Amino acid sequence: MSQKAPLSFVIVTGLMLFALFFGAGNLIFPAMLGQSAGTNLWSASLGFIITGVGLPFITILAFGFSGKNDVQSLASRAHPLFGIIFTVVLYLSLGPLFALPRTGSVSYEIGIKPFLSNDVGFLPLLIFTIIYFGIACLLSINPSKMLDIVGKILTPLLLIFIGILIVVAIINPMGDIQSPVADYSDNSFFKGFKEGYLTMDTLAAFAFGIIVINAIKDRGITSRKEVLGFCLKAGLIAATLLVIVYTSLVYVGATSVEKLGQLGNGGDVLAQASNHFFGQGGAVLLGLIVIAACLTTSIGLITACATYFNKILPAVSYKSYVVIFSVFSAAVANVGLTKLISITVPVLTALYPVAIVLIVLTFFHSLFKGKSEVYLGSLLLTAIISIMDGIVASGIKMDAVSDLFTQYLPLYSVGVGWVIPAIIGGVLGYMVYLLKGDPKEAY
Repeated sequence: MSQKAPLSFVIVTGLMLFALFFGAGNLIFPAMLGQSAGTNLWSASLGFIITGVGLPFITILAFGFSGKNDVQSLASRAHPLFGIIFTVVLYLSLGPLFALPRTGSVSYEIGIKPFLSNDVGFLPLLIFTIIYFGIACLLSINPSKMLDIVGKILTPLLLIFIGILIVVAIINPMGDIQSPVADYSDNSFFKGFKEGYLTMDTLAAFAFGIIVINAIKDRGITSRKEVLGFCLKAGLIAATLLVIVYTSLVYVGATSVEKLGQLGNGGDVLAQASNHFFGQGGAVLLGLIVIAACLTTSIGLITACATYFNKILPAVSYKSYVVIFSVFSAAVANVGLTKLISITVPVLTALYPVAIVLIVLTFFHSLFKGKSEVYLGSLLLTAIISIMDGIVASGIKMDAVSDLFTQYLPLYSVGVGWVIPAIIGGVLGYMVYLLKGDPKEAY
């Protein structure tokens, strides 16, 4: 018989979800968005919150709704091969390609760089990343409960410091909000929507959803209705806290331009804002907390990625994967935070729409009887458009195709041209299923 979750367990799980999503790296994006959006900060913030908070929240609900226990089984509803490819790309993105190197870059940008001269070259970053990922590697090989304790201490400390910074910045702003930069002058909502991709939290939610589902089932909660209700309550707690923190950081960034000027990334914004309000001591404290919080996050990412790849390719040991991912991440982190973000954008532009459509299809699964043709049709057309967007975002010129899509594809000019093709693909997929007359039931 399924049990009901006590309120205390719901609250604890909601706070855990918040801590998982609120990696120190996520601090940098709302602050930078505020600098760029200027007077359009609220519309840009709304778009950012939808993809940076709303979609991760819905992804957690999707796991509770679907009854699936892992990413691969959920994605395999389209096709087993798609399930493997999507999950591998997901873990590589969360691991050595983007999110993991970003923890090292953010740590350096906020914790070390503000105290160095402007002409130090590449050597300090190289030394720091070798030490940083060396420690992460050693701790990931033999993870222990001490990491949970560290995480529970560091996350509140980070929140307290950021909370103080936010309150001081609101009471005594650095300056007036300036005009938006070019990209945010028009369609600031959709610009913020795409900026929310950079948090990578929707992708991370595919992994975090498993943690929540397992925690629920360990408490004897097994009915789908109870699981979904629990996910809803815990997710709302995490989402509410994220919305408060993100919108406040957007405001901090927006009011910083007059004093600090337009900076290269959100790490610079927070470091200089902290130094402005609290002096050198405040900047040191922020740096230490961020480095420690990022280190805890990186250990979790290395462990998760190494565990998954050891599961699908057991010929390579878990410890070997830990070393490989740590070394590779250290190398990638040395491109620098600003460059790393610019590299990340095209990949996330291509990947995120596919993830969004998979989530939406999960909720409509019973409506089309879970037929794989619907999944494949919708995901295929989505991928065609999103990959094209990713290529354009990388700087490769495809003017003829872009002009064609802009003229004939609704919403393409604002960056969400994949929406209509996703719907059309799903309808065509269902028509293919009807023509085939396949009586086989979906799993």
